[in-house]
Amino acid sequence: MTNVVLKGNFEEAEYKEQMLSEYSRNPFIEALPPIFDEDDVLERFMVTPRITTQDKQSATNIRYHVLKRIKNFIQPLPIHFEVERRLSTLIRRGYLARNPLDKTFLERIRVLHQLREDEEDAHRYIDERLNYIRSTADSLSIIGISGIGKTTAIERLLLMYPQVIKHEQYEGEPFNRTQIVWLKIDCPYDGSLSTLCKSFFKAIDDLLGTRYLEKFGYLNRVTSTMLLHMTSLASMYGVGVLVIDEIQHLLHAKNDQEEMLNFFVTLSNTVGVPTVLIGTSKAQQLFKGNFRQARRAASDGSIIWDRMDENSEEWDFFLETLWELQCLKTYSELTDDVKKTFYDECQGITSVAVNLFILAQERALYDEANEDEKLTPRVLKKTAKNDMKIIQPMLNAIRKNDLRAMYKYEDIMINLDELMQNHKKSTEYEGRIKEAMKERKNTLAYKRQELIEGLSEEVAAIGIFDALTPSDIKEATKKLVENSSIETDYNLLKTQLIPNLIELNEKVKEKKVQAVPSNKVLPLLDAREKALKQKKHMYEVLKENGYIKNLIEEFH
Repeated sequence: MTNVVLKGNFEEAEYKEQMLSEYSRNPFIEALPPIFDEDDVLERFMVTPRITTQDKQSATNIRYHVLKRIKNFIQPLPIHFEVERRLSTLIRRGYLARNPLDKTFLERIRVLHQLREDEEDAHRYIDERLNYIRSTADSLSIIGISGIGKTTAIERLLLMYPQVIKHEQYEGEPFNRTQIVWLKIDCPYDGSLSTLCKSFFKAIDDLLGTRYLEKFGYLNRVTSTMLLHMTSLASMYGVGVLVIDEIQHLLHAKNDQEEMLNFFVTLSNTVGVPTVLIGTSKAQQLFKGNFRQARRAASDGSIIWDRMDENSEEWDFFLETLWELQCLKTYSELTDDVKKTFYDECQGITSVAVNLFILAQERALYDEANEDEKLTPRVLKKTAKNDMKIIQPMLNAIRKNDLRAMYKYEDIMINLDELMQNHKKSTEYEGRIKEAMKERKNTLAYKRQELIEGLSEEVAAIGIFDALTPSDIKEATKKLVENSSIETDYNLLKTQLIPNLIELNEKVKEKKVQAVPSNKVLPLLDAREKALKQKKHMYEVLKENGYIKNLIEEFH
């Protein structure tokens, strides 16, 4: 079973005034953070690991470890802003027709409950029964070469939103709801629909401490029944967006492909949950018109995440920023010759570029013939040939634009059919990002932010803080960095931070053990516990807590 790795924050609802009238009087939208501006996205995507002068003067074996920090390097690119804008509108517009104050919201849940009672036949007429309830949900597919940064980007954007919001009161009235703003699950490797449903139940169980996997995911369940329970839970918890990564795995399924695409359509058209489907170029085959519903499964269109073009400002900017992260005896200038060789060996694919940069420096560190430790075209070529042997056939296929070879390595098939037109970026937009970054780089605030980002990413990657969310780790890092001098050695900060996080991790674990998981999330269970303890009738406790209205006052 696929484990859901990505977990976000749990928040109490705080309702914010909306700039747009259509978003007002909708608790699910009002509880979201304000609409992000470009600065927010810039901050989220600016991760430049810190390599100090002291680091550069360290012994070779130490510098070998310092180089690993570069793995965390993320450069803000125009496509990050595009994905953020789409995601932001997808979530909010998906809630327009699912306003929990609206009677159609309760009607949808009632119909789904009835369908669940008749689970044997319900899947045959679910569309028809829910058809009259309008949906404002769109879907989006993000297709791009393996290693281009799709998953990293979507995860960082999702973490800008809380994952679970607990509502208790809205405008003075009791309003007990648990809202799941986003869920991200991976498409199972075998492309099986039943495994996908089980991943969904497990994701909710992990978040809320419920037991839906046990209840709905047992072995003799038919897939269509599990789908019904899945749509019902998505509706009940007001899931804002369902992100399904690695959808190219659907191609492994023998009969399920059309059924799964139909399911995504039902989810967005009927239940009203927006979906984001992410996959490598291989996934294009799913959207080639073989399936009746494929076009509808990406109603908000596709974002084609192409590799960076060698002559674009985007690539220049990316490489210049990355190039600053050298940890060698001699600083190697970024000459035209070096630039050309570097692009040739990585073909503008983000993760390949970052790995090539790290591996080339490692090679320079230990190459006796390279006493000055310089990054030369020869070093870059040798690194690509020896240390990145496994991906050479794929890079060759891209280099030569050999379509037949690209079919063979489907993960890198980006330039087919309508995708032959390159996804050009706006140079004006590029310039604005560049200016904003240059401006920020000179400020103390940026240096601190850079340190917090780099340090929290690196420490989180150790993988021992199982009870902490990325935000918890970042918050603890922020506290430490802000209380230390900006000149404090990076490694010293790290040795101070790790014990702090171990202690915090233990505290959070203890707190979880003491807490009854259902109280926060399922307040009615809490009320039942209270009634049993106080030896009162359940009705009385519910009335005291505002769950039951006074009929005389209500209809007077």
